[in-house]
Amino acid sequence: TKAPPSPDGKRIVFFDIDNCLYSKECGIAQLMVGKIRAYFRKLGLSDDEARDLHNHYYKEYGLAIRGLVRHHKVDPLDYDKHCDASLPLETVLKVDPELQRLLASIDRGKCHVWALTNAYVFHATRVLQLLGISQFFEGVVSCDYGAGDFSCKPESAFFNEALSHISSPPPPVSDLYFVDDSALNVRGANALGWGHCVLFDESG
Repeated sequence: TKAPPSPDGKRIVFFDIDNCLYSKECGIAQLMVGKIRAYFRKLGLSDDEARDLHNHYYKEYGLAIRGLVRHHKVDPLDYDKHCDASLPLETVLKVDPELQRLLASIDRGKCHVWALTNAYVFHATRVLQLLGISQFFEGVVSCDYGAGDFSCKPESAFFNEALSHISSPPPPVSDLYFVDDSALNVRGANALGWGHCVLFDESG
């Protein structure tokens, strides 16, 4: 594995992916919920139990699969196969010229741009490719579903691992910019002193 580069004084810009780089009006969140709750029902839960436990794990851990791994010994890769990886993204997402122009306008002489997501890397790269924006990111920091009991946003371990991934030693937190649609995740980054955290809300 190639060692991460040393900090070079540039600012680091992290963008979340889902419901942040595409509109919620695409309906992907609803499709995800349907897949996730169907997976919960496979564990023998009723519709109401699946809904309540899904909501509880999301609020408690920031990601439903984290609760499933900890309390139900679910294989994260099997979960991904039946949930995110099975989403019909090709019928929902398309190249977004306006988003391309926005990302292209970021001065790469002053900034490094990364994606920071709770999804598995397959889903993350798939979304970026369908939106036609992969070329604007230096890389993707995602949840390592293959690691079993992995970390995720808003856990400090995940944020710290992300910084170690992009440079060694990690960049100073004052140089960090973070855009996410989850208040839980933004609060987590703020608690670590990340310099500039933005809660994205497309409705304004």
